[in-house]
Amino acid sequence: MADSSFDIVSEIDRQEADNALNQAAKEVSQRYDFRGTDASVAWSGEQILIIANTEDRALAVLDVLQSKMIKRGISLKSLDSGDPYESGKQVRIVTSLKEGIDKEVAKKISKIIRDEGPKGVKAQIQGEEIRVSSKSRDDLQEVIALLKGKQEDLDVALQFQNYR
Repeated sequence: MADSSFDIVSEIDRQEADNALNQAAKEVSQRYDFRGTDASVAWSGEQILIIANTEDRALAVLDVLQSKMIKRGISLKSLDSGDPYESGKQVRIVTSLKEGIDKEVAKKISKIIRDEGPKGVKAQIQGEEIRVSSKSRDDLQEVIALLKGKQEDLDVALQFQNYR
């Protein structure tokens, strides 16, 4: 019998991220407390640029963006927000979206699978994803449950794909 397997990835649905950003921009433009603060949120290449006239307003816009991301099903672990910095009369926050599992986190995940997972489960790091395989599908289900329980400790949002 062939091995069953699945992939552990960290991806963001770009369309959902775009929708969340558009909703946040619309809310910022319509909310009364943002009137006259020149507050905005928009794409700047691959990054999200938040602009306001004070640091508090910029952080409030970031909060609006984060709430829209959560409503759209995007984990806040995928957002990498920089510190607010002044640029002329404006305060800016540059936020980027993190995708892929870096080597250190991949090694940590495979160590968790090796140490705490069922015997006979193999984890292979393949670039920015991890392929987990086993003869038993029940063991794979156990690994998924184990990693979902450990997700707070990890610095990345995980998705499980290609279960076969």
